[in-house]
Amino acid sequence: MVNIEDKIIGPELFRPKKLPLRQLQKPQGDAVHLWHLDLNLLSNPLKRESDGQSRQLSEFQHKATRRFYLRLLLGAYLGLPGKDVQIIRRIKGRPELDSMQSRGGLNFNVARSKDCYLIGVSSGAAIGVDLEIAARRSGKPLALARRYFSEAETTALSALGEKELQRAFMHTWACKEAIVKASGLGIANQLCRFTVDVNPDNPPRVLDMQDDDHQAWKLVVAEPVEGAIAVVAVRQQTISLEAFRIS
Repeated sequence: MVNIEDKIIGPELFRPKKLPLRQLQKPQGDAVHLWHLDLNLLSNPLKRESDGQSRQLSEFQHKATRRFYLRLLLGAYLGLPGKDVQIIRRIKGRPELDSMQSRGGLNFNVARSKDCYLIGVSSGAAIGVDLEIAARRSGKPLALARRYFSEAETTALSALGEKELQRAFMHTWACKEAIVKASGLGIANQLCRFTVDVNPDNPPRVLDMQDDDHQAWKLVVAEPVEGAIAVVAVRQQTISLEAFRIS
């Protein structure tokens, strides 16, 4: 397990797990399991089409591949074949396990960036994850901050130089998206309703929340591969992270 005081949970702390996955023990207590998959390195469970396949079909295959590995992983926790895992979508599109299978004891959330896929798993607590590319640049970060972020975050970002601004903006965006995904409320009109520490060199934390106790939330930042920003948000008092890489 990793102490949340660590600023960045680097690639070396993601323990490799070989396929096929055997019975996995559910996270216990305040533990959260974070899984990273590089779909370029994993076999495609779908039959490959000809080189002339359409872009639409290719995107469908990527989505189906992610769903295949998600079910495989969740099935290992539930003691079920992946094909029998039932995933439903709530209002706002948040995926979750069928309550009859999870019995309220297993929550998950997913994020992707290009061919990287992130799956966070907790026992009961609301969880959200986000995955971004650190080098990604926003053309107008302050304009976006004024539109979507809280006033306190926008003020803090406005004091930064261009290089520091881009880095802090991506960090802030990833933290906030992980939180709204955990809440299940969606991004619209929600990002401005709470404030996070915009400084990526500080331990990540929620500073204020309009409709909830900000101290009830914990954040962890990880780097599953070099150049990636992964954030886990969990509504619980403490968090111990166990990070894995499927290979």
